[in-house]
Amino acid sequence: MGRVVVGVAVSVAVVACIVAAGVVTRRVQSRGKWSRVVRVLKELEEACETSVGRLKQVVDAMAVEMHAGLASEGGSKLKMLLTFVDNLPDGNEMGTLYALDLGSTNFSVSSIQLEGNRSSILEHDVQRIPIPQHLLTSTGNDLFDFIASSLKEFIDKGNDSEALLGGRRDLGFTFSFPTKQNSISSGMLIKWTKGFSIGDMVGKDVTECLEQAMKRKGLNIRVTALQINDTVGTLALGHYHDADTVAAVIIGTGTNACYLERTDAIIKCQGLLTTSGFMVVNMEWGNFWSSHLPRTSYDIDLDFDSPNSNDQGFEKMISGMYLGDIVRRVILRMSQESDIFGLGSSRLSMPFVLTTPIMAEMHEDESLDFRDVARILKDIFGIPEVSLKARKLVVRICDVVTRRAARLVAAGILGILKKMGRDGTGGITGVRSRTDVNIKRTVVAVEGGLYTNYTMFREYLHEALIEILGEDIAKHVILKVTEDGSGIGAALLAASHSSK
Repeated sequence: MGRVVVGVAVSVAVVACIVAAGVVTRRVQSRGKWSRVVRVLKELEEACETSVGRLKQVVDAMAVEMHAGLASEGGSKLKMLLTFVDNLPDGNEMGTLYALDLGSTNFSVSSIQLEGNRSSILEHDVQRIPIPQHLLTSTGNDLFDFIASSLKEFIDKGNDSEALLGGRRDLGFTFSFPTKQNSISSGMLIKWTKGFSIGDMVGKDVTECLEQAMKRKGLNIRVTALQINDTVGTLALGHYHDADTVAAVIIGTGTNACYLERTDAIIKCQGLLTTSGFMVVNMEWGNFWSSHLPRTSYDIDLDFDSPNSNDQGFEKMISGMYLGDIVRRVILRMSQESDIFGLGSSRLSMPFVLTTPIMAEMHEDESLDFRDVARILKDIFGIPEVSLKARKLVVRICDVVTRRAARLVAAGILGILKKMGRDGTGGITGVRSRTDVNIKRTVVAVEGGLYTNYTMFREYLHEALIEILGEDIAKHVILKVTEDGSGIGAALLAASHSSK
C-alpha cells in the first residue's frame, strides 16, 4: 500500500513538473516574442530620433540648399522655381474676381468680391465640375471650350451684370500640370499628367488657350495671374489677411513651400528686376535631402518600391501620402518577428492599405482599451484579436513616425526663415547673438489636412519650433491656417496684378 502511495505521489510530482515546465517554457517563449518586438520598436525610435541638435542641422541644411538652388539651375535638390509673382495682395484690392482651378479630372470655378481696406471677402462662391472622360484625350479646343462654357454658366447664375454686359473681369488660373512659366500670366505646357493626354496642347501657352476659349464663348475675361502651384495661392491669401506673412507651407497628402525672396538674391537669373524688389519662389521642398535627415530602413524600402525612387525624399518622410504606409511597414516587420498580431495577415503586405487619416485615428484613440485600434486592425488588416499590450505598441509606432514628421516640418519652416534672416539669428551668414537681433513678427500661412486635422501632428510641430528657437523668439513666429489657396488665393493674385 505504501509503495502505491509513493508511486502516485511520484507521478503527481512528475506531472506537476511537466506542467510547470510548460508554463515556464511558454513564459520564456512569450518573453522571447516580446523582446524581439521591443527590439524592433527600439531600433525605430533610435532611427527616428530628432534631438534639437539634429533638427538645427536640418535647419542649416535647408537654408544652404536654398542658397544653392537660387545660385544655379540644378545646384540643389530644391528647384527654387520663379513664379513671377512680385506683388502680393495688400488688402486694398477691389471688385469682383474669378478663379479657375484645373489640377485633376475635376476643376473648380469660384468668384470673390472685395471692397478694399483688407476687408473680409464679401462673397465666395465655388462650383466643382467633373470633366467628361472623352475630353481627357480630345483636343485642346474641346477641353477649354467646355471649361469656358462652364465658367459662363457660373457667371450667369451669379448675375454678374458687368461681366454679362461686356465689361472686363480678371481671373486667376491655377494650372497644376508641368508647365514652364514665362511670366505672371503665361506658361507653356510641358506634359500632361493625372490621366490627361491631349497632344495638341503640349508646347502651347495654357493662358492663351483659355483666353481664346473664353472669347469664343463671349466672355471678356483676362487671365492676370497664372499659378502652377497652389502653395503660391496660400501665400497670397495669407498675405491678404496679414501683411507679415512671408512664407506658405502645404502639409497634406503632399507637401510644398514657397516664400518671398529678394530678387537680387536670385543669382541664377542675373538682371532680374521687379518693381517690388521681391519675387515669390516655389521651393518644391518635397525633394529636399540632407544626410542629417533621420532615415530608417522602412523609408529606404518605401522609396525603392515607389514609382519615383530617389526622388521626393523629404516628402516621403513628412507627408500624409506616406506616413500611414511607414507605420504599416513597421507592423509588418513586427508580425514577421513574432505572432503578437496573430498568424499574420496578407493585407499587411498591401502598400498604402493603411491611410494616414486612419493611422491618425489609431494614434489619437483615447479609450482605455484602445478599442478604435482593435477595430482598425481588424477592418484594415483583417487581424481579429489583438492584446491590449499589442494595441499600445501600435499607438507607440504611430507616435514615433508622426513625431518625427512634424518635427522635420518645423525644421524645414525654420530653414526658410533662417535663409530670410527672420529666425532670430540674423540669417544664414549672420554672426550676431540672439540678444541683439531685432526680431520681426513673422507669419507662415499653412494649409493641408495633416496640419489642420491631426492634433498630435500639430502639437509636435509647435513643440519643435519652441525647442529650436527658444520661447522668447518662438513667440514672434506665427503659423496661420488658410483655406482654398488654389481658389481664393488665385483670385487674389489676379486682383493684385490686374493693374499690370
